[in-house]
Amino acid sequence: MDINKIAEFIDKQKVSFICSVDEDGFPNVKAMLKPRKRSGLNEFYFSTNTSSMRVKQYSENPNACIYFYRKGLIKYEGVMLKGKMEVLTNQKIKDMIWKKGDTAFYKKGVTDPDYCVLKFTAASGRYYCNLKTESFTLE
Repeated sequence: MDINKIAEFIDKQKVSFICSVDEDGFPNVKAMLKPRKRSGLNEFYFSTNTSSMRVKQYSENPNACIYFYRKGLIKYEGVMLKGKMEVLTNQKIKDMIWKKGDTAFYKKGVTDPDYCVLKFTAASGRYYCNLKTESFTLE
């Protein structure tokens, strides 16, 4: 398995899924736009609302996974990464992933208190393609 090919695959996807754990211990899945920034397969940055249910869940239990997939006519490809999600409100980090059109979601701009960053740090993953699954760890 080629980690670089997995990274390229992730970069081509327009949608990602983030998973959190609720107060009753059940998994919760949410579709999101692709990560705003990625560093290798270890770090992924997403923007979200500070007031969201996900922020509350990640603050209470940082265990998380993210998932990316592509379904072709015949071929299905997917990658799941497991790790920890942090809620970041540091202005420097918020500035780093801010995009001009974000004012549609955060009316007060990059300093909006309802704008924060989710940083996912992966520890391991599973890759699926052509009826074959491979597990891998990340350092």
